[in-house]
Amino acid sequence: MNTLSYKTVSANKKTVNKEWVVVDAQGEILGRLSSKIAMMIRGKHKPTFTPNVDCGDNVIVINADKVKLTGNKLGDKVYVRYTGYPGGQRFVSPKELMAKHPERIIEKAVRGMLPKNRLGRALFGNLYVYAGSEHPHAAQSPKEIKL
Repeated sequence: MNTLSYKTVSANKKTVNKEWVVVDAQGEILGRLSSKIAMMIRGKHKPTFTPNVDCGDNVIVINADKVKLTGNKLGDKVYVRYTGYPGGQRFVSPKELMAKHPERIIEKAVRGMLPKNRLGRALFGNLYVYAGSEHPHAAQSPKEIKL
């Protein structure tokens, strides 16, 4: 009798097929959008997913300034950072962050959903977020994805 005909394929950097995709964030809810983006960056939507390899796609997010937050999160939610100095804790609400840097809200949400190790930091480099509807990645001929 023959052995199993199915082999577990482990992807590596050379065998991975990375694509470029564009996601439109207009009217989307932040958390739901971010979880789908994080899954695509990680590569979990592919049958060749390997946990220890960067096998995800390069994701371009446009219209980041038009993303929605549900409930009272726009005023009540707080992003905290620390400068490293005594008394250096800084707080900012999503409303203030949207006014200055709207792309950072999506970046923070997606970064929190990626692994907290060197692979996660490398995966975060595959995310490109833009506030407007234009992006400079036309040469990569990205596919439009409807989430």
